[in-house]
Amino acid sequence: MSALPIADMKLDEFSQIARTIENEVARIIVGQQEVVRSAIICILAGRHALLEGVPGLGKTMLIRTLADVLELKFARIQFTPDLMPADITGTDILEEGEHGSKIRRFQPGPIFANLLLADEINRATPKTQSAMLEAMQEKTVTVAGRRYDLEEPFFVLATQNPLEMEGTYPLPEAQLDRFLFKVNVSFPSVNEIITILDRTTGTASISPNKVANGQQVLAMRQLALSTPVASHVTEYAARLIVATHPESDQAIDVVKKFVGVGASPRGAQALVIGAKVNALLEGRYNVAFEDIEAVALPALRHRILLNFEGQAEGIRTDDLVRDLLKVVRKK
Repeated sequence: MSALPIADMKLDEFSQIARTIENEVARIIVGQQEVVRSAIICILAGRHALLEGVPGLGKTMLIRTLADVLELKFARIQFTPDLMPADITGTDILEEGEHGSKIRRFQPGPIFANLLLADEINRATPKTQSAMLEAMQEKTVTVAGRRYDLEEPFFVLATQNPLEMEGTYPLPEAQLDRFLFKVNVSFPSVNEIITILDRTTGTASISPNKVANGQQVLAMRQLALSTPVASHVTEYAARLIVATHPESDQAIDVVKKFVGVGASPRGAQALVIGAKVNALLEGRYNVAFEDIEAVALPALRHRILLNFEGQAEGIRTDDLVRDLLKVVRKK
């Protein structure tokens, strides 16, 4: 497809491109429709996503496939405990100029991409995480006192393993809050495993077709952000966030008992922005309660922190969010 001017994207064009993206990804990725939809919502919203699941579930393949389908500059960083900030951001190098003089030149690191796969992001040390945090929030990189802008579009799709704890550094709440969604990647069914085996254990290989480019992604983002939201829908998102705080008079009993800290205002932003993209993906240029509810789990599950009792009881934040959705909408 040829690039469209950013201002020219229309709803029908958005829907057509989005459907084609999902169809192309489905040619490579078996099942995982909710995971694929959540990742696409984050990309079209211009935000970051954290994918959590055990190894071997296709998280890396999904992200590579999205980069191919969207014709974006792709880079992968395998996070390890000895990874340094300069390994991500780049560094200044000295080159010999004319007459033997030394010239300092900036050598960009892999973070200078459109779609960055941060593989096993929780294996990096806090010092390296701070470099990632600047890029995710400011979309800039600071090296040797000089700031460099990252090219738009820019998003981080990160993965982490929920089981292995040795050699990992849990992501701080401030960084978790920068991810629009936290997406849980579930284990495939028997039929899905059979399909995976059919696709991957023979000689045939499937390559996704390119559907869009960076300019079109930016145009789709602009249309998404300009989607109108009625005041009662915005109020619903705000009441959901307030209800996650145990000290609030709107909190339900299970929240008061098991939650230590509720979701931040970024949680409300995630609900509204995610709902806007979800509405467009459904072919509507208005946001409904159902769109808020469709994105509530990935938008809030990493923003609600359980207290000691909640952790000891094995309470799942997904169950808390589901309970809140049942109660808050009726008020």
